[in-house]
Amino acid sequence: MNPKLIDTHAHLQFHDFDTDRDVVLRRAHEAGVAAIICVSTDVRTSHAAIALAEQYPYVYAAVGIHPMSQSIDDTTSAEAIKQIAELAQHPKVVAIGEIGMDYYWMSHAMPEQPEVFVRQLELAERLHKPVIIRNRTGWSELISAMLAHGVANLLGVFQCFPEDLGFPGDGAFPGYLENIEPVLNFGLHLSFSGNLTFSGDRACKKSALQEVAKQIPLDRIILGTDSPYITPVPHRGIRNEPAYTVYIANKLAEIKGLSLAETCQRTTQNAAALFGLSQ
Repeated sequence: MNPKLIDTHAHLQFHDFDTDRDVVLRRAHEAGVAAIICVSTDVRTSHAAIALAEQYPYVYAAVGIHPMSQSIDDTTSAEAIKQIAELAQHPKVVAIGEIGMDYYWMSHAMPEQPEVFVRQLELAERLHKPVIIRNRTGWSELISAMLAHGVANLLGVFQCFPEDLGFPGDGAFPGYLENIEPVLNFGLHLSFSGNLTFSGDRACKKSALQEVAKQIPLDRIILGTDSPYITPVPHRGIRNEPAYTVYIANKLAEIKGLSLAETCQRTTQNAAALFGLSQ
């Protein structure tokens, strides 16, 4: 019998799954994935995530705006956030996300991004829903925005990617761990995806990520594939999917020196409690 898992971060509404979405969901169910959170990046994908959640009992939705997917200006962002607030009332919406900042692809929209991010933090607090944060290179700006806003009542998860944590690239684990401290102090969980299994040409960063996973408490860790992206070993080079959550869990178990069964049980409990899911 497969251990029970929750994939807290998948983009099943993306076109990558248009030809075999039913098959992908069946494989996930057979692999022990008891619940999947379909995470959005803009208004269109938020609608699509809810549609999938309505169709499948073990699929839930997160709605939100990430700057990587939507141009930001005062007019469009205000209307988009209004629509997200309306969509968030749906009973199968369990989080606001993904939200964050992107100064890698969207550097031209730097001045507006903190405001849009904070407005979605405020929405999540108002609705008593957790946030799913995905940051891209704007680490200090994101932390500054959260500190300025105040996050006493904030619940949520930060997607853990090496390039998003101000990692200097010199293999210095302490710098990496120090950058994680604000996330833990805010009370947020950390989510690991297939990059936890990586090694090779970027082993320095991946080893640092594994060191982070080793050092932080297991009760602050959840798992999310980020499907269709970041496919874990041993399936590198093909599309990722929720059924592969078990490979992330297996690597985490190895890093922590725990059994796969205990790792799955505890990360599933963490995710269920954070997002209000039945196990």
